[in-house]
Amino acid sequence: MIKPIAIYLPQYHTIPENDAAWGKGFTEWINVKKAEPLFEAHYQPHVPNESVGYYDLSEPEVLIRQAAMAKEYGIYGFAYYHYWFNGKRLLETPLDNMLQSGKPDFPFLYIWANENWTKRWDGLDQEIIIKQDYSLEDDKSHIDFLCKNVFSDQRYIKIDEKPVFIIYRTELFPDIKETVKMWRKVAKNNGYKGLYLVRVESFVGKVNPKTIGFDAAMEFAPDWSCCNPSNKFYPLNCIDYPTSVFNMILKNYNYPVFRCVFPSWDNTARKNSKGTIFINNDIDVFKYYLQRIVEFTQQSTNKEKYIFINAWNEWGEGCHIEPDCRTNFKYLEVIKQTLKGNMTNSNFMNYIYISNIVVFLRSFKIIRLLMSVLKVSPSKKNA
Repeated sequence: MIKPIAIYLPQYHTIPENDAAWGKGFTEWINVKKAEPLFEAHYQPHVPNESVGYYDLSEPEVLIRQAAMAKEYGIYGFAYYHYWFNGKRLLETPLDNMLQSGKPDFPFLYIWANENWTKRWDGLDQEIIIKQDYSLEDDKSHIDFLCKNVFSDQRYIKIDEKPVFIIYRTELFPDIKETVKMWRKVAKNNGYKGLYLVRVESFVGKVNPKTIGFDAAMEFAPDWSCCNPSNKFYPLNCIDYPTSVFNMILKNYNYPVFRCVFPSWDNTARKNSKGTIFINNDIDVFKYYLQRIVEFTQQSTNKEKYIFINAWNEWGEGCHIEPDCRTNFKYLEVIKQTLKGNMTNSNFMNYIYISNIVVFLRSFKIIRLLMSVLKVSPSKKNA
């Protein structure tokens, strides 16, 4: 049975650290609301569907409502981003509310976003607000906290009775193997059979997780190694969605991996003209993409057939299956129908051909625009 898990950003509520860095009252919605289209047909801003709204995650009923919606459309659980800095947690309020209340009754796991907390949104080290320092002592305190307060929750997702714990950037640890050994020991001392550790293939790509003591990898989508700039005539960093997901579908693995899909990407709400935009997004392309990843997962040797979706609510990255006013519930409906086995035999290559034609036509339009500005006729010959 395929079990889709949607990655979940527990932002959208105020915290003192964000108030100090970006101004009092800051949440992700500030960036989302002020986004503007940067070229013709550029979809911005992303406006939540009226059933979603600009919610505040400090209100427990919001997460309850989201989980009910996700469950209705076949989502198995949420993968919550978890922030820990030497004993200090951030964006913890929605998760603590969920743990303390027992609601929603919806499976979940944690992804430790183990990066510096910065004024940049890409994990780089400029303008650090809270530095991510590593030590075995802190790693021990961290896993002990999770074992006692999080992994013990009956809703927490486990494989072979082992809590699934995902690490976003394993390469940042000074000695990840030593940390893993200690983590597994602490988990057993807390009464667990062990841990099921998963590394995200994000900044550092394909690495056999077994070589660092992990159990499996999780593909990050989009996989930037599969993406090329769409066309130099676009004014910004635009990437063709159909071509990129086609390249991702073709990836092969010789180690345990959980595949991941994404509906779209556009982080110009955060980074304006320095952002990256996936163009030629089409719901039918996503449908085909999801179906192929489902097939891969069904044929895999993984005991649990999890597929990750990036993301439920990354509104600032234009990467969300939570309904907006443009696509409404279409992405959720595709997920629901695919899980029911309603597959399509559509020719995926047609989408790639069409997207390339769109790029060509746009390029030609820009060339003619430049000619008109320079008062040059396409038929005029040099003297």
